[in-house]
Amino acid sequence: MSTAQAPPATEQKSGGSSSLRTVIIAFAANLLIAIAKTVASMVTGSASMLAEAAHSWADTGNEIFLLVAERRGEKSRDDSHPMGYGRETYVWSMFAAFGLFTAGAVVSIYHGISELIHPEEAQDFLIAYLVLAVSFVLEGVSFTQAVTQTRRTAGELGRSVGDHILNTSNPTLRAVFFEDAAALIGILLAGSGILLHQLSGSAVPDAIGSILVGVLLGVVAVVLIDRNRRFLVGENVRPGLRSEVLRGLLESPEVDRVTYLHLEFLGPGRLYLVAAIDMSGNDREEHLAVRLRRLERHLEGNDNIEEAVLTLATPDEASLLL
Repeated sequence: MSTAQAPPATEQKSGGSSSLRTVIIAFAANLLIAIAKTVASMVTGSASMLAEAAHSWADTGNEIFLLVAERRGEKSRDDSHPMGYGRETYVWSMFAAFGLFTAGAVVSIYHGISELIHPEEAQDFLIAYLVLAVSFVLEGVSFTQAVTQTRRTAGELGRSVGDHILNTSNPTLRAVFFEDAAALIGILLAGSGILLHQLSGSAVPDAIGSILVGVLLGVVAVVLIDRNRRFLVGENVRPGLRSEVLRGLLESPEVDRVTYLHLEFLGPGRLYLVAAIDMSGNDREEHLAVRLRRLERHLEGNDNIEEAVLTLATPDEASLLL
C-alpha cells in the first residue's frame, strides 16, 4: 500500500561530520591564536592585543562547549527523554554564547576603559603585527571551512548564505561562523588601534580598539543567545518548510486532506510533526488506526522526523491549502 511522501530533508542532524569537523578546526585554530596573542600582549603591553587574547581564549572555551553540544545532541531518544536530546545542542550553544559575552566582551571593554583611565606605553609593535597577521590567516582557514559548509547546505535548501546562517537549526555552525567572522573583524580593529598608537604615541586609539572589540563580541553574543533562545522555546518553522511538508502529506494516496499541521525543531535537523488528517477510503475504525500508525512509522523513517503524531480530522474542520 502506498504511503505518504517523505518530507524533504531540512538540515543535517546534530553530530554530522561536517559540523564536527568545522568545530574541531575552529578549536585548534583558536587555541594556537590565543597562546600567541597572550604572549604578544605581555610583550607589547597593547590593550587591543590583550582584548584579542581574551577574545581568542573565549572562542577556545566556546568550541569546547560546542563539541559537547554536538555529542550530547546526537544521542538517541530513550524512556527518560522521549523527544530525544536534540535541544541539548541549543543549551550548550547558549553556554558558549554567554561565555563569549562574559569572557570576551566584558573583559575587552573593561580593559579598554582601564587603559583610557590609566594609559600605558606599548612597545615591540612588530611582534603585535606578526601575531595578528598569523592569527588572521588561521582564523581565515576556520572561517573558510564554516562558509563552505554553510554555502553547501544553503544551496541544497535554496537559501542565501546570510538567510541560512541566521535561521539554520544547527547552532554550532552558526556559532563558529559568527565567532570566526567577529575574530577577523576584531583583528582588523586591534591592528588599527595598535597602528594609531604607534603613529600618534597615544594609548587612546589602542584603548578604543579594545573597547570596539568588546562591543563587537557583545553584539555577536546577543545574536547567538537570541537565536538559541528561540529554538529552545519552540520557534515555528519557516513557511517554506511547512508548505513542503504539507505538500508531501497531500500527495499521498493515503491522505485526502490535512486540517492541522504543527512542526517544531527538537534539535538540529530534527522535527516534531503533529497533523490532523482525513484518510482516504471508508475503512472501519480499527483498520484506520492501523493505517494511521503505519503512516506515522513511515514519516519517522525520514532522517529529519524525530516523531510524528497523526490524528483523524473531523468533517467540519477546514482543510489546509498550499
